[in-house]
Amino acid sequence: MFSAPRSEFWTVGLVPLPVAQLSPQTLAEVRERIVWMPDPGPWRYCADPFALQDADRLHVFVEAYDYRTKRGVIEHHEVDLEHGRWSRIGTALVQPFHLSYPFVLRHQGRNWMIPESAKAGEIALYSAGPTLMDWQRECALLPGVPGVDATVLEHNGRWWMFYAIYGKGSRDRRELHMAWAPDLLGPWQTCSNNPIHTGLGSSRPAGTPWVAEDGSIRLPVQDCRGGYGVATSWLRLTDLSPRGAQVQALPDRLTGAMAHSSFSEGLHTVAACGDWTLIDVKRIERSRYRQWLDLKRRFRRLVG
Repeated sequence: MFSAPRSEFWTVGLVPLPVAQLSPQTLAEVRERIVWMPDPGPWRYCADPFALQDADRLHVFVEAYDYRTKRGVIEHHEVDLEHGRWSRIGTALVQPFHLSYPFVLRHQGRNWMIPESAKAGEIALYSAGPTLMDWQRECALLPGVPGVDATVLEHNGRWWMFYAIYGKGSRDRRELHMAWAPDLLGPWQTCSNNPIHTGLGSSRPAGTPWVAEDGSIRLPVQDCRGGYGVATSWLRLTDLSPRGAQVQALPDRLTGAMAHSSFSEGLHTVAACGDWTLIDVKRIERSRYRQWLDLKRRFRRLVG
């Protein structure tokens, strides 16, 4: 008899530590102080958190995925930092294709987002209206590139982008690519020595990069050796240039079990937000009801 299908569910937590202080030891030490997002409801999950901060409020953007549609949209949530309270604001961005990994940043007084839109075959930049609920596509930063988890950083007078690419043989989990530009809006050019790093254990971007005390870049990356999003580790990057970079995989590894007893099967985002860090963690469920959901979705597609 066939086993019940395997479904992944993620949840998002706010860790009371700046990202540069996060390690396996410190994550375990603050485990009981993590502020977790409320349950989004049956057969839904939220993942890939990134935030913009306004005083004592965090504007958190996440992938909101529903197994009934099998498509992700971008939701806006807020965290009251004084009281540790989550509030769902609403759906911020919907497209006719799957969206995830809403990397957000502020630049020149404006709010920007680079959501994963690999199904559209591009890495695109969006800008926000005053309410952060009205996002418009500005341009394709890398047209024709089915990029995954694109992550940008301004450093030493240039902008740098780290990303993976969808392809056969789990290419999006085993190759790290890099591009550069004189400005966030471009023009962007891919590095000549791409991919700059390979390996299932440390290639797919997993959150906010930052500049360490030694001047090197620290880039969170997924460890996919035991499956998708099993853990997060870091790369140390130096000598960034239009050709590529020197890359060193670091030993620290964050897992879901370090942060949550029920969501212990993975951790695949580490996003900086001032004195706090956002993470997501995963649990796995097996249920035959998932097959019923899949059948209903296919039937709706057939009848239009």
